[in-house]
Amino acid sequence: MTSDKDGNRYTVADIDITRPNVARVYDCFLDGKDNFAADREFVRQALEIAPKAGMSAKNNRAFLSRVVRHLVADVGLTQLLDIGSGLPTQGNVSEVAHAIDPTVHVVHVDNDPIVYTHSKALLTDSWTTDIVVGDVRKPAEILADPDVRKLIDFGKPIGLLLFAILHHVTDDDEPGRIAAQLRDAMPDGSYLALSSLRLPGPELPELRAVTIEGEKLLVGTLGSGRWREDEEILTWFGDWELLEPGLVSILDWRPAPGTFIERDENYHSFFGGVARKPAR
Repeated sequence: MTSDKDGNRYTVADIDITRPNVARVYDCFLDGKDNFAADREFVRQALEIAPKAGMSAKNNRAFLSRVVRHLVADVGLTQLLDIGSGLPTQGNVSEVAHAIDPTVHVVHVDNDPIVYTHSKALLTDSWTTDIVVGDVRKPAEILADPDVRKLIDFGKPIGLLLFAILHHVTDDDEPGRIAAQLRDAMPDGSYLALSSLRLPGPELPELRAVTIEGEKLLVGTLGSGRWREDEEILTWFGDWELLEPGLVSILDWRPAPGTFIERDENYHSFFGGVARKPAR
């Protein structure tokens, strides 16, 4: 049993293993062990529609790694706010960042009790890293959280990380509003990195149709998941300055020289980018 900062106690009874869970499904796609039969059944169904779907999670983790390395090693950021962090599988944000600079402050945020419990058990350095319970749909609560404020100095540039999270926000919950509220709280010189499921364009009608069917499965089983058009994803960066190469397939965002990139369904269906908040 464990508790969050407000004394909410989480036990095994809080974890519903009869229904698939976003974090555990992602873990399953990453070949992790923190998942149950319902999660694996969802993955099986997903693979029937899109046999290469598992590579999307792996590609996103590789994109995360390249972005975090750039922000820490090249830009020199010393603090990262990772919203929708998921289970602390291999290659998570704090692991990548601390391999470069052990002093970087990282706060992971997730609304899932199992993520909170696992992360608390694995995060041993409270001086630099913490996990807080927070819902991306309530950005004001995340920004005001005392544990976030303890490690993140909002007077210095921050790396705001929204990897594979806004596509789980429904239209009614307004992902654009959420992104804007988070951006507005960031000081000048901050960076926003995000990735999202992306609806292939009309030039790929068959893949677009299959993707729409996949969305029905995701919404019907996990309860959330939207593939969105490029134009909408771009609005989440607001007027921040997009770094080269812009909003692109996550496979195309600064891959290692000589990397072979297959332009398959995964290539067209998962996009991401990084932007910098300019001085006003």
